[in-house]
Amino acid sequence: MSQKKGKTFSVLDTQIRVVPVDKEDHISLTDMLKAKDGDFFISDWLRNRNTVEFLGIWESVHNPDFNYGEFDTIKSQAGLNSYRISIKEWVKKTNAIGLMAKAGRYGGTYAHRDLAFEFGMWISPKFKIYLIKEFQRLKETEKAQLGWDIKRNLTKINYRIHTDAIKANLIPPELSKTQVNFVYASEADVLNVALFGMTAKQWRDTNPGEKGNVRDQADAAQLVCLVNLENLNALFINEGLPQADRLKRLNSIAIQQMKLLVTDHGIKKLEDKK
Repeated sequence: MSQKKGKTFSVLDTQIRVVPVDKEDHISLTDMLKAKDGDFFISDWLRNRNTVEFLGIWESVHNPDFNYGEFDTIKSQAGLNSYRISIKEWVKKTNAIGLMAKAGRYGGTYAHRDLAFEFGMWISPKFKIYLIKEFQRLKETEKAQLGWDIKRNLTKINYRIHTDAIKANLIPPELSKTQVNFVYASEADVLNVALFGMTAKQWRDTNPGEKGNVRDQADAAQLVCLVNLENLNALFINEGLPQADRLKRLNSIAIQQMKLLVTDHGIKKLEDKK
């Protein structure tokens, strides 16, 4: 199973970890158990016949390698006072994929979200309702962050297109590294002046206490406009337009685009989710 670093969300003041396993979210039953009143163990839930039948149905839908022979044996004993089975035993005997015992500092028992929601019902109906609600909130936050990250990455990709056009058309051979960097900085400031009205240095001099640079402080509308300007400047460079002419055209385009973008509802939603 492929696992990555997880996240944490809160359900009724209980902090619960969730980790992706093979692109599927698995929620910590060990953390969830802390919310149940009384002295209980996960094995108490697993010994319940209804639980075993539910797990068997889930595995039959999602797991082609599920061991039905071992499952039938376990199901026949489930519910008996003397019957107990651990998560490790369940996984080993049935080749189940919905539950897993994770070792290490941040270890514990994890379950696929479908099974974790069922476990939440065993804790209490109220806990299950809030578990689903807060988990959905976590996924919505992740989705919003993903959209913003894609936007930032798109800006970086377009910047590479922009700098490649500079390298191919404006930088003569045999320049020193210092000279090359100066040309790049000069072209970057063409965009900065066109969109923000100042160079990177002018912004730093005006905002000595701020971290980052003028682009790090840009809002969603400005970032969208910047992506467009980078593409257009690369095109203008390839066409051989002088820098001064490009700056005038880019500034005019930036004014037109910003007038539209600042009133765009989609841009406002992006800005709200930053």
